[in-house]
Amino acid sequence: MSTFLSQRQEQTYAALRIVSGFLFFWHGCQKIFGFPAPAPEMPAVVLYAAGGIELVAGAMIALGWFTRGAAFLSSGLMAAAYWMAHGLQHPLPLINHGELAALYCFVFLFIATRGAGIWSLDGPSD
Repeated sequence: MSTFLSQRQEQTYAALRIVSGFLFFWHGCQKIFGFPAPAPEMPAVVLYAAGGIELVAGAMIALGWFTRGAAFLSSGLMAAAYWMAHGLQHPLPLINHGELAALYCFVFLFIATRGAGIWSLDGPSD
């Protein structure tokens, strides 16, 4: 089984990058366009700044285009979002509802360090 899985590392990483970017993109759509659901209550400057980054960087990460920079910016956004909206309420993300922001932060940090990989516009040599 380990041989099977080790032979699929590049494809699995590409799927992680594509799905993470795709999901992040929809958070941006929600904040900017109110679609597919209304945006949560937050100050307009935060709504549009975070939504813009989520929308554009999410698409860039999913497509694998300027992936490292988009993922690094997204990781920083999610670190800031965690501490602005969740981290000061309670130390445990399960309690403060910051699990998604924390997970996005570290997934995007990993993508920023590894690059686009296969199935990307940047190409596997990113």
